[in-house]
Amino acid sequence: MTQPFAALHHDCAALGTRLFTVTTHDLTHDLFRRAYTSHPVEYPAHGTKPLIRDAWYDLCITRAQPFVANTPADFATVFFDHALITAMGLGSAANLPVIADDGTVPATVNLLAEPHHFTPDRLTTYTALVAQHRPALLSFISAQILHGGPGV
Repeated sequence: MTQPFAALHHDCAALGTRLFTVTTHDLTHDLFRRAYTSHPVEYPAHGTKPLIRDAWYDLCITRAQPFVANTPADFATVFFDHALITAMGLGSAANLPVIADDGTVPATVNLLAEPHHFTPDRLTTYTALVAQHRPALLSFISAQILHGGPGV
């Protein structure tokens, strides 16, 4: 069951998000794991990629700050899959940290839309939505992913 992710996805899609994923961070195996996706063909759930401690990691995971790129040029140097993203007609991205009570970031909510979508006002709204859904997201992530429960 992916209900907490699906509820947030629904709310974000209503604001114009065209691709929505939630990625968890497996520090034990140095992997990012996709826990939820709106596009299972291009970005299957449970897909993984290496966890690289770069500027994006420092911003989103270490400092728990959103990453925002409003043009393909802004995210091309950070996302290895930038060609797929732009081929899907997407041109902006926002990665919003899901912050645990202890200040760590066990997951990010990843939103993609047309170029220049993530204005300051929209970013404020998206951040508020993540905060609103945070308790359910953290509970689900903790029970299902971090503690070896059934997969999502």
